[in-house]
Amino acid sequence: MRSWGNAALTYYVYILTNRPHGTLYIGVTNNNARRITEHRDGKGSRFAHKYNLRRLVYVEPYDTVEEAIAREKAMKEWQRAWKVRLIEEHNPEWDDLYGRLNW
Repeated sequence: MRSWGNAALTYYVYILTNRPHGTLYIGVTNNNARRITEHRDGKGSRFAHKYNLRRLVYVEPYDTVEEAIAREKAMKEWQRAWKVRLIEEHNPEWDDLYGRLNW
């Protein structure tokens, strides 16, 4: 795993929510800006659309799709408290990171 600002990386695990401590959605993409925009436009996953999950609160970059998918699957099995702790360690205010994406 490397810094999510490094343009050479192409696969990301991300977490969306509708509000701090709200419903969480974990996904994988190779294009953060495009995928998060799809979610924000209601064209992402049905689950994200149903719960209005538009706030990007966490991102992890990976060198390979296999690493990213393995991490996504592992995180989906975690207890909710672990996911919240991960978000709060990196984004304690639950800020929307969408504006910080490298376009």
